[in-house]
Amino acid sequence: MKIKQKIILSFVFGLVGLMVAIQFQTKHEPDERDTRDLWEIRAQLQEEQKLQQNLYQQIRDAEQTIEQYEANSESEKVEALKGSLEKLESEAGLTAVKQPGIIIRVEPIFVESEGGQTYPSITPDLLNRLINELNTYGATDIQIANERIVDVTPVRSVNGETYVNNHPLSSVPLEIKVLAENPERLKDYMEVSHSKDDFAIENLEMEFKYEEQVTLTGYEEPVRIDSMRVSEETGDN
Repeated sequence: MKIKQKIILSFVFGLVGLMVAIQFQTKHEPDERDTRDLWEIRAQLQEEQKLQQNLYQQIRDAEQTIEQYEANSESEKVEALKGSLEKLESEAGLTAVKQPGIIIRVEPIFVESEGGQTYPSITPDLLNRLINELNTYGATDIQIANERIVDVTPVRSVNGETYVNNHPLSSVPLEIKVLAENPERLKDYMEVSHSKDDFAIENLEMEFKYEEQVTLTGYEEPVRIDSMRVSEETGDN
């Protein structure tokens, strides 16, 4: 096998390994006491089941790639690897995508008050709950403002400000773009969702709109693949 093909093959399976490892990565430290209600536990269970199904599918895809690679000629092997790489990049959110989806517009709710009103903002906890609920109801890809959400996306507070992908979240009003296999059904779910009520408590209004074409940009942060190396064998097989 030529060194160039070894590099491509190593990269493909390194990316597969990264995606598998991501499934088990936890983004937050566990609380000492579980204070979640029944709905939150059920949503988390559904999310874990979805991750498990995705993991099984990735394993099956990797096995099929190996079988296809072993059966094909040299030129076909390279094309098969390129196709696998493009598919993995798309599933990982590294490439732009355009398809039917919904756009969620978040705007402040201002209430007349003698003492005035503080301009509302979206907290990391509120945003994480929204992401979890979207995933539970069938979202496949999410972009918040200009930030593509992937499995390694951190949503956290820095000096009292919400950061997504290590960038500060723009102030409201802002748009959240969501793709799904059935975006119209997702829209119907979100119209009566817990997130809509949660945002309303924080004086934030959510408007849901279905669009025939919604464009999401690719994830722009560098992706590290550790522990990947190429065999130093020489010669062709």
